Amino acid sequence: MLGSLSNYRQLLLDIDSPFLRARPHLDEPGGRSDLDPIPKLSSTGHGIAGILAGWTVSFIAAPIEHVKARLQVQYHTLKHTSPTTAIKPKYTGPIDCILKISRQHGFFSVFHGLKSTLIFRTFFFCWWGSYDIITKYLQRNTTLSAPAINFWAGGLSAQVFWITSYPSDVVKQRIMTDELAADKRKYKSWWSAVKGVYREKGYRGYWRGFLPCFLRAFPANAAALVAFESVMRGLQSIEAE
Repeated sequence: MLGSLSNYRQLLLDIDSPFLRARPHLDEPGGRSDLDPIPKLSSTGHGIAGILAGWTVSFIAAPIEHVKARLQVQYHTLKHTSPTTAIKPKYTGPIDCILKISRQHGFFSVFHGLKSTLIFRTFFFCWWGSYDIITKYLQRNTTLSAPAINFWAGGLSAQVFWITSYPSDVVKQRIMTDELAADKRKYKSWWSAVKGVYREKGYRGYWRGFLPCFLRAFPANAAALVAFESVMRGLQSIEAE
């Protein structure tokens, strides 16, 4: 995902639009006057790059998450079944799950939940837009090193992402674990799944399991962003030589 994000950033940067270009600031590290600007994406531009990267990776992530969700439900069911009750697992593993879904419902059924995945990953706008905003704030108002800024901006922006996107992730999981046969589906559309969650659990249903996810988001993504930005700085220094 980070690779496609970098490509989309460069693609948007090549578009000469004030909507996508950030105005240079003299007080920023590496700032220039308007006579010699260094083109940079605006926070909105970073957000749009995030959406495009999220949509791109969805075509790979959706089938993986779909299979994972079905195996998790199966595992949960078997775990809570009485030892005296013999239940044969429907899927023996990821490959078996893919093969059986394809054989019984067609290959494209593996992509069941793609639309909900695209909706969920649209919130990457909030992640990468806020990452840029927090990064710029820390650059202007602190003396933190670049890796430290990447750490804090990466962790905080990931939490912004989950606060804004978590309800759509809950809906996505409901759809991915629904019946594949059209005549047996509980949810006929994304919106019907949204209403179904509310009907069963109320507003709290959209936030079930949020806290562990929220707490895990900071360290995991902070470390990932430090590594990613360090690699990008290394590549830029090599290109400059």
